[in-house]
This record gives sequence, C-alpha cells and structure tokens, in this order.
Amino acid sequence: MENGTTAAAAKPRVAVVVFLLRGKTVLLGRRRSSVGDSTFALPGGHLEFGESFEECAARELKEETGLDIEKEMELLTVTNNLFLEPPKPSHYVTVFMRGVAADPDQEPQNLEPNKCDGWEWYEWDNLPNPLFWPLEKMVRTGFSPFPKTVE
Repeated sequence: MENGTTAAAAKPRVAVVVFLLRGKTVLLGRRRSSVGDSTFALPGGHLEFGESFEECAARELKEETGLDIEKEMELLTVTNNLFLEPPKPSHYVTVFMRGVAADPDQEPQNLEPNKCDGWEWYEWDNLPNPLFWPLEKMVRTGFSPFPKTVE
C-alpha cells in the first residue's frame, strides 16, 4: 500500500471505551502503545464479532482493571478518529459508553501492564495531561460524561 500503510491499517476498526464514573471522577490510565503512548485514556478496546457495545465495554473493563460494571450502561457518543502518524497509521470509529462500577468500593488493578501504566480516578475538572487526543478533543468542546441532573 501507499505511504507505508498496511492492509490492516487501511480498514477502519471499532473501539469501545468506557467513561467509568465514581462521584465526580472518571477512571483513566496512562497508555503504553504505539498510538498515543504516555497519554491518559479511558479503559476500552476492540469490538469483537457479534458483541454488543455493552458486552465489549464490560469485557474490556474487566480485562484491563478487574472491575465489573453495572448492567445499565449508556451510549454517549461516537467519534471518527484518524491516526496518520507512523509507525502505525490507523482509523478508529470509537463508541463511548458511560457506566458505574458494580462495587463502588473496589479499586482498579492494572491487569495489562504492557498496555497501561496504571489506573486512577481523576476529577473531571482536574484531568491529567496529556490526554489521548480523541478524549482531549471532546473535553475541549465542553463535553461532559456526567448525566445532567434534573432538579
């Protein structure tokens, strides 16, 4: 293929990520990856054949953090992301889900240390830097993963 891209990179892939909320905090981990290395990102991963968005979100969260998520998840938004930088150009359609941990007192574990430096809860108004660019782009638009409260 042209420009050094591979056949795999030429096809869009689907990622499902989770805004796991606890109070006014969100769970983020520092990536160890050829795409977005050392940036803070949400837990998530590739959608597998036949999987629902909810199933993918629950599976990826469990694989990465050991946490279970409440069954009631919400689809928040979908973004179209092109990563054109070498060494691994790629195209992802990213599905953003929202949920809360089934056990609010359980702390996340780093179950994939080759992919993440660890998981921490961060206040939405005081997020770490640098954020993974699709997340940073959303934050800059004023997006909030927290439900609007009706009073």
